[in-house]
Amino acid sequence: METFLSICVGLALAAACGFRVFVPLLVMSIASLAGHLNLDPSFQWIGSYPALITLSVATLLEILGYYIPWVDHLLDTIATPAAVIAGIVVTASVLTDLSPFLQWTLAVIAGGGVAGIVQSATVATRAASTSVSSGLTNPLVATAEAGLSFVTSFLVVVLPWLAIFVVSALVIAGLLLGKKLWGWWRPAPKLHQG
Repeated sequence: METFLSICVGLALAAACGFRVFVPLLVMSIASLAGHLNLDPSFQWIGSYPALITLSVATLLEILGYYIPWVDHLLDTIATPAAVIAGIVVTASVLTDLSPFLQWTLAVIAGGGVAGIVQSATVATRAASTSVSSGLTNPLVATAEAGLSFVTSFLVVVLPWLAIFVVSALVIAGLLLGKKLWGWWRPAPKLHQG
């Protein structure tokens, strides 16, 4: 049961990386330093004071960047692969009782995949926000994304089962949003008249 919980915690943190890359890593650093989160021995650096300082600065810069017009779109371009990588790292870091093969297989496929799904949904949401309001509502979207990243990351540490439920709902919503948006972008099929 503990292994299943650690997998779910890793996936929940990976989903939070889809909203903001550095927020989950910062929360993990704080939780590890406080003794509330066990990390795989090869990821103990996350729970160090230099990492805490670095992740704090990176989180602040990332969050502020999303409030600057056009910088938010540049960040989305960079954040998409970075979120997948961060999802892999956070998932692997909490899988403490698995063989390295299974640890990294789950981290790459599941952790990276969940982070990618959530990040894709945020990019689509921002694109829709920009097209509807010429970017005027992007700060609201940025606030919601940062809030979801903090809340999800915090819940993972404090109430992991609730976090797993929340993340499952978010991933399903992201998949449905992606399917709906994909339907909008696909050209209409040509009808054959005979």
